[in-house]
Amino acid sequence: MLRALIVAPAWIGDTVMAQPLFMRLHEKTPGLQLDALAPRWVAPTLQRMPEITQIIDNPFAHGELSLGARYTLARELAKGGYQRAYILPNSLKSALIPFLAGIPERIGFTGEARYGLINRRHTLDEAALPQMAERFAQLAEAPGAPLPRPLQNPRLSSSREQQATTLATLGIARPEKIAVFCPGAEYGPAKRWPARHFAALADALHARGYAVWLLGSGKDKAVGDEIVALAKSASPQNLCGSTSLTQAIDLIAAANFVVCNDSGLMHVAAAVDRPLIAVFGSSSPGFTPPLSERAQIISLKLECSPCFKRVCHRQQSFIFDHGRSYCQFTGRTMCRFGFSTHHFISCHVRYLLT
Repeated sequence: MLRALIVAPAWIGDTVMAQPLFMRLHEKTPGLQLDALAPRWVAPTLQRMPEITQIIDNPFAHGELSLGARYTLARELAKGGYQRAYILPNSLKSALIPFLAGIPERIGFTGEARYGLINRRHTLDEAALPQMAERFAQLAEAPGAPLPRPLQNPRLSSSREQQATTLATLGIARPEKIAVFCPGAEYGPAKRWPARHFAALADALHARGYAVWLLGSGKDKAVGDEIVALAKSASPQNLCGSTSLTQAIDLIAAANFVVCNDSGLMHVAAAVDRPLIAVFGSSSPGFTPPLSERAQIISLKLECSPCFKRVCHRQQSFIFDHGRSYCQFTGRTMCRFGFSTHHFISCHVRYLLT
């Protein structure tokens, strides 16, 4: 039996987008045992993937070298008899452990000049592989070989029983109709739809009989509180920071539909096959789209987008006019602050409310 190790990304969304690679590896090698070396904060997504057998904790923070500790972990991994390692991050540090563990075949993109550390090196052709998921999946093929398309979509498991257990643990009764909002974005505020629009959308959905749950990390609690304060008739339940990622997966899977910024939870919503509205601001829906036929993407596709900035440096130039925002420099509608809630509901949510 072939044993292979995945060095997983450090972001939730990237980890979900890597699942088509895992699916392809199992297609090519029946009986493969695929383990993952992953940070603990992304491990719950891997636990819900049937392709992954075992998850090994990667304890190293971003930017942390800790060469001695990496060597110790590598010697433990050397006992596992891995024949291959797929190194998904492009950093030099991410390739050290498979090299130190003596894994014979170490596969990845050249990245940070990882000559020697990676011995089956792929050269990234951004035009041929415009999506992040495609770049991960390419590692299943020989360097330079064409990528078989279409890719399978990610699929995270969440059973009715798991959802019921999560609801009972959190003390939440299951409403008849559920809308989940994920108003945060770990990357930065330039990716966030404004709280006032989420609040107005919550009011509109409340009038249609929906309970609204707000999900995110502890860093998103403040924006969740703001949405609750701005809502006029609805009483959204702010669960940001009150759930584990495992519980968030189950709550999203229980929803009738989900509204997300471009974030890790957006990719989770796509992977549990929920109807999804994905709002893109500074990032690119062409690079990291939600991989689901049930997702609708909203982006103004402005001349300044995608800029991939964490903070929009033109925000101070916005003037607001009836829920739309304009840049004083160009007179053009700017970023996703221009999505009025009325337009959002009319054009993108109404079909979900039947």
